[in-house]
Amino acid sequence: MSFDPQAVRAFEHAGWQQAALHYAATFAHATVGFVDALLDAARIEAGARIESAARVLDLACGTGVVSAAAAGRRAQPVGLDFAAAMLGMARAAHPGIRCVEADAEALPFAGASFDAAVSNFGVHHFPDPVRALTEARRVLRPGGRIAFTSWAAPAENIAWRLLFDAIGAHGDPHAATTPLSGGGLRTPADLLRVLDAAGFAEAEAHRVSGEWRFAAAGDLLEGFRRGTARTAALIEAQPAAALPAIAAAIARDLGAFRCAEGYAVPTVAILGLGARPCLAELTNDEPPQCGYATENGESL
Repeated sequence: MSFDPQAVRAFEHAGWQQAALHYAATFAHATVGFVDALLDAARIEAGARIESAARVLDLACGTGVVSAAAAGRRAQPVGLDFAAAMLGMARAAHPGIRCVEADAEALPFAGASFDAAVSNFGVHHFPDPVRALTEARRVLRPGGRIAFTSWAAPAENIAWRLLFDAIGAHGDPHAATTPLSGGGLRTPADLLRVLDAAGFAEAEAHRVSGEWRFAAAGDLLEGFRRGTARTAALIEAQPAAALPAIAAAIARDLGAFRCAEGYAVPTVAILGLGARPCLAELTNDEPPQCGYATENGESL
């Protein structure tokens, strides 16, 4: 199978449209624990003065969790997603936050419109992560920072390993006919590669640890099934007769992660960050120095 970016875009769009209704109650519990580290890396500081509040672009904002956290730090966030259903959930949950339906690879903003850009587990879903990051660099002011997270490889992430081991033992690991991914951002070296290719300076990438907490053993399988796109497609493609055995195997192996509230499964993400170079590729309508937020472009 050859890589087809349009097929990836269509697949991801359909998957996240479907996941939107259940995402906040399911898989969001796996991702929310990384929000503070993401905003810290982008230098979105709590308690900033209104007149100096950072303008933050939240790429693949989903249900608006990161945008809301940025607003809680007195930043001025704009959430962007290509899935209208996700944006509907974000607007309902956070009516004071502006949300824009658009493609991350073709941002509808002028250059130097934002002080920071963030994405919590979104970049690896883009058909062309380098193109999306290059667009993010374009809309950042010189010196503006980007920070994004991606899941570490399944070998480092127990939840994925439990699921894939159970499917390998009782189902069919090759059942899904999903298009090849454009991401594959599973190690610090992977994130540094795309940051460098997109023209960011001061690039860093490192592992960050978290936890996925849920009440019942079945919540792990349901979290993947109802709150993801690519992994959900794999689960849905399993023979119906295999699903009870898959669920039972996961429940058995989850015993080691029992806690007072249910289960706490360790998770590992890769956090990448970088800055737009201060003097590179400036145009006439962009500020010639770092530390200045332009008023040009679309109103935020």
